[in-house]
Amino acid sequence: MPRHLTSRLGEGLIAIWGVVTIVFVVSRLLGDPAVLLLPIGATEAQMHELRTQLGLDQSLLQQYLTFLLHALKGDFGQSFQFARPALDVVLERLPATALLAGCALAIGVLIGGMAGALAAIYRGSAIEGLVLLVALLGQATPSFWLGIMLILLFAVQLGWFPTGGYGEWQNLVLPSVTLACFTTASIARLLRSSMLDVMRDDYVRTAYAKGLSPRRVYIWHVGRNSLIPVITMTGILAGELLGGAAVTETVFAWPGVGRLIVQAIETKDFPVVQAGVAVVATIFVLVNLLVDLLYTLIDPRIRQES
Repeated sequence: MPRHLTSRLGEGLIAIWGVVTIVFVVSRLLGDPAVLLLPIGATEAQMHELRTQLGLDQSLLQQYLTFLLHALKGDFGQSFQFARPALDVVLERLPATALLAGCALAIGVLIGGMAGALAAIYRGSAIEGLVLLVALLGQATPSFWLGIMLILLFAVQLGWFPTGGYGEWQNLVLPSVTLACFTTASIARLLRSSMLDVMRDDYVRTAYAKGLSPRRVYIWHVGRNSLIPVITMTGILAGELLGGAAVTETVFAWPGVGRLIVQAIETKDFPVVQAGVAVVATIFVLVNLLVDLLYTLIDPRIRQES
């Protein structure tokens, strides 16, 4: 088990290094931040002086080595826009993103799990057809469009919730539902397929033959053994929610990491972009390590193989 986790941790560190390196190179292709930071009409001498202060006058290799050396210490440099350590700026926005992603994931797991289980139990019925139809629409609906429609209906027309912002629980409802739409649909479809596969196994028929009630069979035999792919999907979705909520955060003016990274890209604030991507990549790796640990708790066969 420790060897397996060590291997996975090593792969995760390589993935973080690769992502951060790609972002470093791409961010340098976005343009010169001195053009945005200095007022219109600034002279070339002023731009050169600012580039020297920011370290942008060095070669790309020198900038990368300096960045990598400081990043290993948790120093991603000063934000061009906020004039503060970039990592501090990102970490200040992380609780808002974590709150939004956590609520969306909880909604997706709860509703998606119940819907998927019902679709599998009542296979061939109208319930299964309705679940599959709604799940298909949930996966196909763009989050920005859904968010705008929810704002128009529940905020503008009915006045039940605010159009955006952060602070009260009412501000959390619409963005959470918007972000949970795809998650709910994905979990529902995957759990249904997984349960249907497990129901065909011999030990399920044996459990029925032994006289166990359908409820006990579904909970202890079918449900538990259907969770492995669902947990994998949940871990992936959790990482995506933490790093991919930029559209939803922008629509609802939610002060999260995703919106911060988008704003930093627009202003060419390289340190904030690099710090934000590094934090999101690290969280994604840690979530996947947690998923590996949960495997061994749910399926004893994986624990024995490890």
